[in-house]
Amino acid sequence: MKNLAKLILFFSLSFIIILLITILLRLLSSWIDLVRIIPLGELLVDDAVAAAWKAFPAALYLTILLTLSYTARRNIPIPATILSVIILGCIFTGVVSIALSRTEAQRPVLEPVSPIQGRPGLILSRSDNAMILIRESRDVRGPRVVSIPGRPLIYQPVPLGPNNSILNLPALSFGDETPWFIRSVAIDFNLSAAEMKNRLSTDPVSFAAYAFSLILLLGSLRIILELSKWPLANLFMGALVYRCILSLEIFLNTREINDLISSFLAGRLPSQFISPAVFCALGGLIIFYTLAARIARPRRTDD
Repeated sequence: MKNLAKLILFFSLSFIIILLITILLRLLSSWIDLVRIIPLGELLVDDAVAAAWKAFPAALYLTILLTLSYTARRNIPIPATILSVIILGCIFTGVVSIALSRTEAQRPVLEPVSPIQGRPGLILSRSDNAMILIRESRDVRGPRVVSIPGRPLIYQPVPLGPNNSILNLPALSFGDETPWFIRSVAIDFNLSAAEMKNRLSTDPVSFAAYAFSLILLLGSLRIILELSKWPLANLFMGALVYRCILSLEIFLNTREINDLISSFLAGRLPSQFISPAVFCALGGLIIFYTLAARIARPRRTDD
């Protein structure tokens, strides 16, 4: 019971700390991107709710990985570890997803009214720079035309958000120095967050199946954290395996792959449950192999 209580405390603190740190990093990244855009009042590119959604998959992956490493170092039994990680992961996933969805539902009520009132064609100026809003002033993220001294007029159809048309301003010294591996991981986490958010908004049952199966697969990999006698080496190996799982998640969620598997199954399984079925199958096989290896190990030692 004492080890179980420590496991619950470790999982809870790790998830909360990692989630908060990831949200702050997301907001910091948004603020840095905002520097490259002609300002319009006090406008944030990404609010806390959107940053929390993007940070949630990363927090889930890292928390489960660190928890499995902790249980391996503490020699907590594998069945108790896997069961506890699955239960705790499902609880925190449900709480965070419900909280974020409720917050998004209340966001239009909480957002303040734009202090600028004007029709399309409103001209805003600051430090010899001028901005012409093509739509009404309350649509601050709509298309606009920017005038900068000494340069021709610049049209920004999408000034903020995905596929934005950022002005060709001098980049920050550290803006393009992020390694591709780190950027690819961030992109995959964004796609995973978008998939979870879309499933929650369209079909809560599909979201529950997806989250449970993913947590089952991640929690079943306790055996990876016991491959050697060096915990740090096991942790790096587990991180590499988790990166492969993240890539598999994005691969299975691709529409072409999803349609291909659905056609192979001849419609026996709805398309939204294909990824959860694959995750559950892989997780079940890993758990079966782990238990079989655990049972066979004493016999091999006696021989």
